[in-house]
Parts: sequence; structure tokens; C-alpha cells
Amino acid sequence: MSLAFAQHLPVLPIVVPLLFGAVMLLVERRGIAVQRALAATGMLALLAISIALVAQADEGRITAYLLGDWPARLGIALVVDRLGALMVLATTLLAAGCLLYACAGWDRRAIHFHALFQLQLAGLNGAFLTGDLFNLFVFFEVMLIASYGLLLSGGRGPRMRSGLHYVVFNITASTLFLIALGLLYGLLGTLNMAEMAARVAAADPANVALIRAASGVLLVVFCAKAALAPLYLWLPNAYSRAPAAVAALFAVMTKVGLYAVLRVYTLVFGDLALGTPAAALADWAWAWLLPAGLVTLVLATLGALASSSLRMLAAFLVVTSAATLFIAIALDTRASIAAGLYYLVHSTFVAGALFLIVDLIRRQRGVGDNLDTNGPLRHAPLLGLMFAVAAVSVSGLPPLSGFIGKTLLLDAVPHARMGWVWTVVLLTGLMAVVALSRTASQVFWRAEPWPETTPVPAPPARVQVLATVLLLGYGIALTVFAGPVLRYVDAAAGQLLAPADYVEAAHTTRPQLREPSP
Repeated sequence: MSLAFAQHLPVLPIVVPLLFGAVMLLVERRGIAVQRALAATGMLALLAISIALVAQADEGRITAYLLGDWPARLGIALVVDRLGALMVLATTLLAAGCLLYACAGWDRRAIHFHALFQLQLAGLNGAFLTGDLFNLFVFFEVMLIASYGLLLSGGRGPRMRSGLHYVVFNITASTLFLIALGLLYGLLGTLNMAEMAARVAAADPANVALIRAASGVLLVVFCAKAALAPLYLWLPNAYSRAPAAVAALFAVMTKVGLYAVLRVYTLVFGDLALGTPAAALADWAWAWLLPAGLVTLVLATLGALASSSLRMLAAFLVVTSAATLFIAIALDTRASIAAGLYYLVHSTFVAGALFLIVDLIRRQRGVGDNLDTNGPLRHAPLLGLMFAVAAVSVSGLPPLSGFIGKTLLLDAVPHARMGWVWTVVLLTGLMAVVALSRTASQVFWRAEPWPETTPVPAPPARVQVLATVLLLGYGIALTVFAGPVLRYVDAAAGQLLAPADYVEAAHTTRPQLREPSP
């Protein structure tokens, strides 16, 4: 790796999609083929950058990149550790499959699709790499603005209604986010997360109650964006109405809220405050998140059981994955966080694949994705095989990655909490199996012959099948290479629980990386 490339590696996952998005706006009139070629080039570049970022982070070094070379307390800082690099790579891999699926034809129907897609990636990557709480807000907004365009573009009727609800809900959450930031800045004098950690630890006892109030507002905002009860009701309608490629990409968006909880409450309000008046700031958050996660898991699984359409089923399963992740991080141990990070990557890929499979079934089924009516289905063997792989993975059955993730989570549950957590996780897992089995029976086993008078739909495009198999393949790869992945996520969990290293790295100047000796 060259010295210049290594020095600027942390900023490239943000700059590259921004540049490609800007170029796509300029060449839109040259036709969809040019846009697709640029999108593919940008995705390959971003994939190479993401892999290099993970390789660099896996050396154990936390890298700070100070934009404009301003000191961290004054300027914008990007910080790359194992968790941030993992999230960027997972987002890029998911986006590759979603982009491939959209290029089968849907990208022609959405205005500025490719430019908005690149902007969405820039917002997601920026949120995972920023070391500043205000810039986390900025990247949240970049990500959300792009998602508004992707969701609403080309839509009408029910999609417009659910899309507008999604917009209003997120604007309200963003307003609360800004209020919390203003309060924290007034109390601490900075929004750089590393500097905030030091100042929270040294906070005046008279200000601790206000800091706790601001941290509570932040927690509500992050949980709302991650779809935790009772703030999850916006997600099923919005995701079930979104175009398949967009809904699949949205599978990682709930993980941004969860990532923010994990980052902020282990760093800003974490172990650096032990022995100080602010010591209990993070503990109350974990104590509240565990029961909320358990309740969300039960409610979302009941929603999946009651779903009357395939897309609604997939949307509720996204909520169940977010709830499972909140349970993992609320246990607040290295083993549970490592299990949660493995499950996070798994659930991102399998949820994305499920949205694509559901769309293929809907287009090949005579009654769409309606589960209340039996109907004919074309190409059932291929679609059935893909659905079976996704169902086994998402429900946590052996031998795929969902089983590994849930087994690791259950193994990490402390003995004192084993009764409630094991009961809820295992019972909801059984309910998910029932929901998916009922769906498979309704769609595949009860399929009727195709009426001779009804036009036969065109078979799925090869590129759509390839995109779906790609996302399913990621989950299979997580199973085959579970050893190296688990080693990485365990080290990432260890870094999260040692915030002093992050603080020290974020306060340094840009590292001068040297080429290895020949």
C-alpha cells in the first residue's frame, strides 16, 4: 500500500461516492448505460478501499484522520477502528448486491437513482467513521435525504403515504437529535466524541443531571432510528412499500442507529467515567435497553406471524434482527458484543437478500405477495431454494450464520439473566420458523397451475438472480469462514470496551505511515 493512499484511506469511503454521485448528475442525459458503468466503477473502487480499511484496522491500530489538519478539538476528525471498518465493508458488500439488482431495469424508473444511491453510501460510511457527534448528525441527514429520494422516487398512492410518514418521523427524530447536541455542547464545550469522553469524566456534579437528560434524548433518537419499541411502527410500512433494491439497502440503516448507541455509550458515557459523578450514565441505558429489546423482539415476531404480505413479513423480520442486536449490546460484555457484531453482519445480508427474494416471488406469482390467497407461481424450484436458504438463516436454524450468531449470543448471557433472555430468544425463534413455514406452504406447496388465459410473466432476469445469490452467498461465507470473522469481531468488541485507546488516537495528529522495509 502506497504511503499517500494509506494516509488518506479513512476519508476515501466518503469522498469516492460523493465524487461519483456528482459526476452521475452531470452525465445523466448521456443515458443509463453510462450511469451504470460509472456506478460499477465506483462500487469496485469502494470495495477495494473497504477491504484495505479492514486490513489496516485488523492490525489493531486506531487511525485518526484530521480534515484540514486542524486539531481534533477544533476541526472535523474521522476515526477508524475495527468496528467502523467492519461496518463500511458490510455496507459496501450489501450495496453491491442492491445495485446489481436495480440495474436489471428499476434504475430507469427512478429519477436520479444512481446519484442518490452514491449519496446514500457517503452518508452511511460517514456515520460509521466520524469521530464527532455533530458530524454524526450531518451524515445522518445526508443518509436520510438520499433515502427520501430513493423511497419516494417514482412512487404513488400507498408508497407516497408511507414515505411521507417516514420523512415526518425522521425529521422529528433529527430535531430531537439537534436539541440534545445543543445541550451537550453547552455543558461540555465540544462535540468531538473523544474529547467529550474526557469532559464527561471530569464533569461538574451539578451538571450531571443535565448531561444524563441529554444522553437520554440521544438514546431515544438512536433507538427510534434503529426501530426499537415503541418507536418501530414506522418501519414495516415504509420498508414494505419501498422498491426491492432500496428496501434491501435500507436493511443496514437500522444498524446505523444501533451503531450510534454502541459507539456513544461505550465511548462518551463509558468506562472513562468510572469513579466520577457521571459513572452511572451508561449503566442506566443498558438497563433500559435489555427489556426494550426483549419486548421489541416479541412484538416484531408477532407482527411477522400476522403479516398478510411477503414484503410486510420481511420488514418485521428486520425489526426482529434489530431487537436481537439490542439484547446483545445491552448485556454489555465482550462476548455478547462480539456475538452481536457477528449477528449484525449476518442479519444485514440475509435481510437484504430476503427483500430481493420476496420481490422475485411477487413478480412470478399470480396474486403478488398477498398471503391470504392461493395463486399460481412460475419458476417455483429456483425461488423456493433461495427462500429456503434465507428462511433457515434468518430464523437461526443450523447450520447457517444465523444459528452461529444466536448460539454465541445465548452462550454470552450471564447466568442471572439467562431465564428471561433464553426464553424470549428461543420462543421468538420458534415463532419465526412457524411464520416462515406458513409462508412457504402458502406460496410454494399450495401453488396452483398457471391459468391459460393469464399472460405468463417473464422469467427473473439473470442479473436479479445473481444479485440475490450474491447476498445469500455472503451469509454462507460467514458460516464457512466463521473462525476468522469471530476473531475479528471479538477484537472489535475488545476495542469498544477500551475507550482510552480511542481517545488517545483521536487526539493525535494524522499518523505518518511508513512503507514496510523491503
